[in-house]
Amino acid sequence: MQTQEKEHVVRIQAGSVSLEGTVNLPRDAQGIVVFAHGSGSSRHSPRNRYVAGVLRTAGLGTLLFDLLTAEEERQDMRTAHLRFDLDLLADRLLRATDWIDGQPYTRDLRVGYFGASTGSAAALMAAAERPQRIYAIVSRGGRPDLAAAVLPRVQAPTLLIVGGDDAPVIEMNRDALAQLRTEKMLSIIPGATHLFEEPGALEEVGRLARDWFIRHLAHAEHEVRT
Repeated sequence: MQTQEKEHVVRIQAGSVSLEGTVNLPRDAQGIVVFAHGSGSSRHSPRNRYVAGVLRTAGLGTLLFDLLTAEEERQDMRTAHLRFDLDLLADRLLRATDWIDGQPYTRDLRVGYFGASTGSAAALMAAAERPQRIYAIVSRGGRPDLAAAVLPRVQAPTLLIVGGDDAPVIEMNRDALAQLRTEKMLSIIPGATHLFEEPGALEEVGRLARDWFIRHLAHAEHEVRT
């Protein structure tokens, strides 16, 4: 299988817009994880880039891309409404998944989603639409409650990671966990706040995400669910 060892800039068509992203595949990648960033963020999020690096060290490919165009980001900075347009964000995540399926070096890899903040809800919504293609989801400080309508339909094993000092989000995640009907887990990192800026907190996020994705994505051959 053809692989890439360096980061490459790619363009993903989503309807009338083109979204920029970066894809990186280590040699003999065991799966690929698509990152859905959170409110007011982009593919350059230092926290997501850190986690992506941890995953690549473990042999997983990553795709980080902008859910909004540059013009949409400028508009959203003024109005803050696009970051909560979950139908739009989920659709663009699906377009990124289609892009993966169209590339000869990624189409045979199992796909996982890593979502942060509102990106977590978009990831769950997209996974509910592609149960045969998405094999695992990890949410970091996410708002899975915003995807409440689709949670019972999600088939991908789902790990929800929340900071121990992020009380409101803990309750939102507990409510969402109760609605999921798939393999699921809620991991609370003691002493961590919403952005996991405390010493060791982000490293723990990376470790938990790595183990979850390795468990569910580390298969070279693409398997179709029924």
